[in-house]
Amino acid sequence: MPALTKDRPTAERDGRQVSDPLAAAAQIYAGGMYLLDAAGNALPAAPQAAATAWVVRAVAEQRASASAGDARVAGARGVFCFDSAAAGDALTRADIGATCYALDDCTVAKGSDTNKRPKAGTVLDVDERGVWVRIGA
Repeated sequence: MPALTKDRPTAERDGRQVSDPLAAAAQIYAGGMYLLDAAGNALPAAPQAAATAWVVRAVAEQRASASAGDARVAGARGVFCFDSAAAGDALTRADIGATCYALDDCTVAKGSDTNKRPKAGTVLDVDERGVWVRIGA
């Protein structure tokens, strides 16, 4: 494309909302973390068999199910509160600033992607409600 020679209306997004196609047979619940497969389709966050560097894409704003005929899932990026894993994988205030990983679509844990857990995001806080994580940064 050549450089502009006149004014142009340029579309803008704030980067918080996203919309992604659902993977075949996927069901994603509102409030659950989801990631994108190799084809760019959404599926619930959980450890994956492939040795790919999985990353959580967003948190679903509403339930979406391929079997219900939903073609896409609406997601949001930002700071969200999730449950902490238990025992050795539990996150504490000492983990603020560290990367955490998705144990499932609503639980985050210490660990690494060597466990094939998707990277959820950065721990911003840990309080009585749970672990506050920046998703999609």
